[in-house]
Amino acid sequence: MEKLITLTAVAAPINVDNMDTDQLMPKQFLRGIDKSGLAKGLLYNHRHLSDGTTNPDFVLNKPGFENTQIILAGPNFGCGSSREHAVWGLMQYGIRAVIAAGFGEIFYSNCFNNGLLAAKVSPQTSAELFDYLSDEHPCKLTINVKDKEIRTEDGSKVWHFDLAERHQTMLLEGLDMLEATMKDIDSIRAFKEEHEKAFPWMSGLAGRYAKNL
Repeated sequence: MEKLITLTAVAAPINVDNMDTDQLMPKQFLRGIDKSGLAKGLLYNHRHLSDGTTNPDFVLNKPGFENTQIILAGPNFGCGSSREHAVWGLMQYGIRAVIAAGFGEIFYSNCFNNGLLAAKVSPQTSAELFDYLSDEHPCKLTINVKDKEIRTEDGSKVWHFDLAERHQTMLLEGLDMLEATMKDIDSIRAFKEEHEKAFPWMSGLAGRYAKNL
């Protein structure tokens, strides 16, 4: 996966509470057998009117927001069903980071497993960011994954976000879930050895899959 260390990009505010995965990726776009074409489906019912034409009032359709890579979202973003297509669609559209005061649990894990930053901020920070950003005049934010900071383009304002060490490492080093686990292989082997010493009757229960540890 592509590394994410720092990102400076246009940030689009979408102040909708409980934006679920069905809104992010409507069910009619789940028919494919691969991950292709999901950018079209992203937020389709928000980006389009009922007759299928583009909704000019939605932020991502406004001038200057064509290359948005950061979304500032309302709380509980990505709740609902576990469809990973929502994350794939965000990334295919060009989104590399979502900032919110809270995320759906499964969606949150899916983000990091695919290299998308889900930056969890406090409700106060979320409110301040919504006050700073505009859905009429594009503004850029800079996100620093190493320092877990969000800055205005001129650096005059700084906010912090929560990020577990494991997820931080996955982004900084461009690791997927398996690769992140393999970084701890020595610790896993050491635990296995100690565990089998303490509980020798459990040795070998994992069968041939444990022989490589």
